Amino acid sequence: MARDMSDKEILKMELDQLKKEVSTTRAPLAASCAETVSYVEALVPNDPLIKGVADDKNPYKADKGGCVVT
Repeated sequence: MARDMSDKEILKMELDQLKKEVSTTRAPLAASCAETVSYVEALVPNDPLIKGVADDKNPYKADKGGCVVT
């Protein structure tokens, strides 16, 4: 695509992209991190990787014993 365009057209596209990026509202990093931490901490009680899965709801619980590889 860029091969078919002149240098002037490429620079115009870059300028248009920069104008879009400048108009984007940004939040301070500390605020974004605080929001992310509070969101994750709010979900901890329901997280199966932290809390674990109840045996009656675990479809992968081995009811038949085990497998022995010899």
